[in-house]
Amino acid sequence: MNIKPQDYSIIVVEDESFLSKILAERLNDEGFKKIIVASNGVEALQKIKDDQPDLILLDMILPKMNGFEVLEELKNDDKLKNIPVLILSNLGQDNDIERAKELGADQYIVKSNFSMHKVMASVTEMLEKVAKS
Repeated sequence: MNIKPQDYSIIVVEDESFLSKILAERLNDEGFKKIIVASNGVEALQKIKDDQPDLILLDMILPKMNGFEVLEELKNDDKLKNIPVLILSNLGQDNDIERAKELGADQYIVKSNFSMHKVMASVTEMLEKVAKS
């Protein structure tokens, strides 16, 4: 890993508290110290606006405002549109993945195919791109 995890902040937007906790703990174990957690789309947008994290881990099926709506809001906001977004979702249909990418998602991992190793590798890869830009 060429990046220093402690220099980056990540928001985990996930309504399943068990998965949210596991992701946050694993990120912490990897050295990330600024981990923000949100359990619905409205809360996520507010925290993203307030904290402007370096990376967003976003579920698509969320209460109050779904992941597609969150993505749309983010990409229409000049201050937030360049924050990379990694989708972690149960929505695995090609049209859902395509729609998320059209709305600006950088990567998409279907939860049924996901391993913590794959998620951490994607997080690192995406933050290395951020570091270079």
